Amino acid sequence: MPERIKELIYRLEHSRPENWDKIPDIDLYMDQIIGYMKRQHIGLEFDGDESLTPAMINNYMKSDLLPRAHGKKYDREHIGYLTAICLLKQVMSVKEAGVLLESEMDHMDVEHFYEEYCRTVDAEYSSMADKVRECKDRETATRMALELAVTVYASMLACKELIAYIDEAAGKADGANADRKSVV
Repeated sequence: MPERIKELIYRLEHSRPENWDKIPDIDLYMDQIIGYMKRQHIGLEFDGDESLTPAMINNYMKSDLLPRAHGKKYDREHIGYLTAICLLKQVMSVKEAGVLLESEMDHMDVEHFYEEYCRTVDAEYSSMADKVRECKDRETATRMALELAVTVYASMLACKELIAYIDEAAGKADGANADRKSVV
């Protein structure tokens, strides 16, 4: 098995966001958050499309995707949100990520959302490590890469439609709540 495939399997098996109780319980400054986030997300340790910048964090706050900082400091909740946002932004727009996170936060707090998110990451990364472990040579890698590309595309289509439904259903619920309030 090629060395880079072994490394990928290792990262998929061992790279996980910190458990909630291991996230610092003290407020951090922006540069500390940027450094910490590189350990939270499997792709952020490399330079490239998945990097996180202060401007991005500020834009997430302006878009109401991320709660406002406490002065210039960020806490556990910010890290929880950012950990999910860094992954979600790789596969959906910021607006779609916002719809998804808002819907999740309708029925749970950040800690419980984060724990659920981490369980999902663990299950999916472990499953992918098992799949990639079947890669023995270039031919297998080619077939697997094509299959994964098609799977990712189908998953993205389904995800976008589910998020559109969530957004639409939330709008109808908000409208129904407004109608009920006007009747009262």
